[in-house]
Amino acid sequence: MTLKTGQDLIDEAKQQIEEVTPEEVRAMQARNERVVYLDIREPNEWNLGRLPQAIHLPRGNLETKVEALIDRNQRVVIYCARGNRSALAALTMKQMGYENAASMARGIQGWAEINGEIEG
Repeated sequence: MTLKTGQDLIDEAKQQIEEVTPEEVRAMQARNERVVYLDIREPNEWNLGRLPQAIHLPRGNLETKVEALIDRNQRVVIYCARGNRSALAALTMKQMGYENAASMARGIQGWAEINGEIEG
């Protein structure tokens, strides 16, 4: 059996999910699309700033708590710091029946690079 690295798992997840760019997220916001922005970073990262109206659910709690927070039919954009944890989370959510879940490529760092609004 060939063992996989963490990066292997991330790369495989990215092949199976939808990724949206920070620029696409900005366009969604401009169109007032009904989207849940799910921040899966740790509490200390969340406290540094987040997308407006984001929901916080650390990655470690995703599988056990997401169903109580987000309807499976809702459009969800998941983000983390750089887009790796969110890719894994998007794959998990897809496996749980969240067909409209996407990962934001480059994460909140990419969002900051395009001067996206950050609150908190």
